[in-house]
Amino acid sequence: MEAILSRENLMAAYRRVKANKGAPGIDKMTVEQLWTFLEERWAAIREDLLEGRYEPAPVRGVEIPKPGGGVRLLGIPTVLDRFIQQAMHQVLTPIFDPGFSDASYGFRPGRSAHDAVKAARSHVAAGRRFVVDLDLEKFFDRVNHDVLMARVARKVADKRVLRLIRRYLQAGLMAGGLATMRTEGTPQGGPLSPLLSNILLDDLDKELERRGHAFCRYADDCNIYVRTRRAGERVMASITRFLKEGLRLAVNGAKSAVDRPWNRVFLGFTMTAHKTPRLRVAPTSVARFQAKLRTLWRQGRGRSLGRTIEDLVPVLTGWIAYFRLAEAKGIFEDLDGWLRRRLRCLIWRQWKRPRTRAMRLMQRGLDEARARLSAYNGRGPWWNAGASHMHDAFRASFFQSLGLVSLLDRHRRLNRAS
Repeated sequence: MEAILSRENLMAAYRRVKANKGAPGIDKMTVEQLWTFLEERWAAIREDLLEGRYEPAPVRGVEIPKPGGGVRLLGIPTVLDRFIQQAMHQVLTPIFDPGFSDASYGFRPGRSAHDAVKAARSHVAAGRRFVVDLDLEKFFDRVNHDVLMARVARKVADKRVLRLIRRYLQAGLMAGGLATMRTEGTPQGGPLSPLLSNILLDDLDKELERRGHAFCRYADDCNIYVRTRRAGERVMASITRFLKEGLRLAVNGAKSAVDRPWNRVFLGFTMTAHKTPRLRVAPTSVARFQAKLRTLWRQGRGRSLGRTIEDLVPVLTGWIAYFRLAEAKGIFEDLDGWLRRRLRCLIWRQWKRPRTRAMRLMQRGLDEARARLSAYNGRGPWWNAGASHMHDAFRASFFQSLGLVSLLDRHRRLNRAS
C-alpha cells in the first residue's frame, strides 16, 4: 500500500486519469475537478487507505450495445476511485504481468489486438486449420470473487491491498437511483478490471500451455488452433469442463464452436482459406461500421456537406488504422464507393424539389435535357445517389477536395509506412 501511495506513483496515476478523461461517476465529479478535491481531502483519504478503512463509492451502471447483439454493463467508478485504481494498477502490473502467457495479448503493456491477430494467422499457416472458438458467457458479470481473490493473493501479501480489491469488486452498482451490492462479477469501466480478468484467466492460459496447445487470448476472447475437427471437439469438451470446475466460468454454447478459422471472427478480423491465409475485415465488422455511421447520415440532412465530412473523417481514419492489417483490400474500395454514394444521397435529399435538383445538376455541368430528365425521374434518393447523373455531377475528386479520405488510399499509406 505504501508503494501505491508514493508521490511518484500517485502523480503518474493522476496524469493517466486526466489524459483518459472519461465520464463522471455517481458523484458527478469531473476529471477537471479532481485536483482541487485532492488538495482539500487527500490527507484524510490517504490515512483511510493506509489504515484499511477506505470504502469505494458505488459505480454508475451504464448499458452499451454489444457488437453481437444484447448489451454490456459498464460500471463507471467515481473519478477519485479511478485515480486510486490507476495507482493500484501501476504497482500490481509489474508484479503479475511478467508471469502471464506469451499467448495473452489483451490489456498488457507492449501488446495489442494486432499482435493477437498476427499470431492467429501464423498458427493457421502452420497447418492448424481448425479453431476452437471459446466465448465465455457473460464473463465480466460472472467472475467469482473468491476464486479471483485467491489468485491475487498468490503474489500480494498486503492485506490492506487485498481488502481494497475485494471492496472494489463488491462496490454497489447504481442504476435507476438504487445501489445494489455485487456478489460476483467485475463490471468493465475501471482501470483494475482488465488486470483482474488477466489474473483470473492466466490459469486457463497455463492449462493450455501445459497441454501444448497453440492459442491466442485477448481478454475473454480465446481461440485454440488444432489440426483436426475431432481434436477440436475434444479440446472444447475438456476446456469447458476445466473452466467450469476450476474457475467457475461457463462457456456460451451458442456462440462457441469448432470450425474453420475463415468461418469465424477474431477481434474483428477473419482470414482466407489459402495455405498461407490472408487477413480480411470480417463482414460483421463492416456491418457494425456502416451502422455506426447512421447517426451521422441522419444529422447530415440539416447541415453543410463540408461539416458532415469533417465529422466523418476521424471515424474513417480510426477505423482504417485498426483494420490496416487486412490484406484483402477489395472491401476498402467497396466502402469508398458506398461512402460517396451516401454523401450523394444527402445532397439529393437537401435539394428537395425537382426544380432545384434540375438547376443544381446543370450548375454541376449536366446539359439541360439530361438534368431535367434526371430531376423528374420519380426515383428515391438512394437510387439517384447511385445513378450516372449524380456520379457525373459529383465525382470522387469533388469529395476529396472537401477533405474526404479514401479508405483504400489510407490503407496503402499506412502499410507503406509500417
